[in-house]
Amino acid sequence: MATQYDMLFQDWLETTKIQAKILDKIFISYGFDKNAKLLDCACGIGTQAIGLAMLGYNVTASDLSDGELKEAEKLAKENSVNISFKQANFCKLSDSFLEKFEIIIAMDNALPHMLSKEDLHCAIESISNQMDKGGIFIASIRDYDELLKQKPQCSTPYIHKTNKGQKVSFQTWDWLGDSYKFTQYIIDDENSLSIGKFDCEYRAVKRDELTKHLLYCGFTKVEWKFPEETGFYQPIVIAINSFRF
Repeated sequence: MATQYDMLFQDWLETTKIQAKILDKIFISYGFDKNAKLLDCACGIGTQAIGLAMLGYNVTASDLSDGELKEAEKLAKENSVNISFKQANFCKLSDSFLEKFEIIIAMDNALPHMLSKEDLHCAIESISNQMDKGGIFIASIRDYDELLKQKPQCSTPYIHKTNKGQKVSFQTWDWLGDSYKFTQYIIDDENSLSIGKFDCEYRAVKRDELTKHLLYCGFTKVEWKFPEETGFYQPIVIAINSFRF
């Protein structure tokens, strides 16, 4: 899906800039500036990493997917930003990184790829161990507290109209307990009709569960911020490594 991921956005590059400004505002509110060592440990194609690098942050970016990293490196080069990319499993960050970071992010619902409580705990522990004292971890997840009440069969479709046609993307969801398998469809009729279809699985992680994992793994304070406050499209959790504030 890496080469088609940008089609999920009306304007991917503009989205990277908007999201970077949102994150920058959060970083500043917690006492950090552009000198902070920052790791995007689930960078995908670089949606947040590239925007933050454009703002002047010292960005290291990692992902488990080789395909995502290749696309991210290409997009970083196209946008003239310097990012250190590395293939890494965010459950085993110490296998790939010797240094620690003041800010670590994992956006766009990355953590719910962990399909068990044990796997999620492993990921949080790995991230916590890779963080400097006084650092913060920021992640975004879908609002599963609400979604689990209804367990919808599909996501709201995104329809992006252009001068040449339109792009339509949506997911169908097949629930099994607190997990769901989904199929991502990307339909593009700008020139000739093309349909992309990609399968994956998530576990619906409630905020209370994620908060407990974060506190157990050494974070001393956990705060949640919601779209109406931040302007980001998903709820954001902010976990603080120590009471430096």
